[in-house]
Amino acid sequence: MHPAEALAQQLRPGRGWDRILGGEFRQPYMRQLAEFLADAEKAGKVLHPERRHCFNALNSTPLDQVEVVILGQDPYHGPGQAHGLCFSVRPHVAVPPSLKNIFKEIEDDLGIAPPDHGCLQPWADRGVLLLNAVLTVEEGNPGAHQGKGWETFTDRVIEAINRHRKGVVFLLWGSYARKKGRVIDRDRHLVLEGPHPSPLSAYRGFFGCRHFSRANQWLEEQDLPPVDWSLPDKAELIERYKKK
Repeated sequence: MHPAEALAQQLRPGRGWDRILGGEFRQPYMRQLAEFLADAEKAGKVLHPERRHCFNALNSTPLDQVEVVILGQDPYHGPGQAHGLCFSVRPHVAVPPSLKNIFKEIEDDLGIAPPDHGCLQPWADRGVLLLNAVLTVEEGNPGAHQGKGWETFTDRVIEAINRHRKGVVFLLWGSYARKKGRVIDRDRHLVLEGPHPSPLSAYRGFFGCRHFSRANQWLEEQDLPPVDWSLPDKAELIERYKKK
């Protein structure tokens, strides 16, 4: 089996993405990417997230249920952090600084207190596609998998949402996300742009952007349910997902 075929098996069927994106795994760029990942693993390099969580964002949020898209750049490169959702970490991992700022803005915007963890899996299950531009990284080597093909694949994801869905809210934080979102049809979707929530830039306009309430207002105007941005506490969340 070619590594691209093995990689394709991680994309869960029945979510709509396999129908739209299945052909990508036969494209030269994806075959080269899959070979690169396989060679890295054979060389003993540790990749994050682990293979079964590589497409967690797509597997968690079916195409026809996408209401909001948040774009990130790379997975976290520390041990045990990444699990396939941008900005999110596993429940037992310390909340990263950018995510702390996201929680702060949600509290200021919607009055929702920050949780005692940084796992955003419930958002993904509620229609928030938490998509990184690059879906893997080498442990301890940030950006190691940039320019290897993932960006092309995730461009296809954005194009699929742009074409097959209507009324989706895109939250583009930072120059990288704004650039990647240039293909989005502003007549079909709502695009909210702002600075990245990183401690280096959050005070330049991320704080006070009110993107979460504005997203919900837009969804309600489209006769769609608003997103519940609250998260269960750590103990409840671990119990809920321990079988997954």
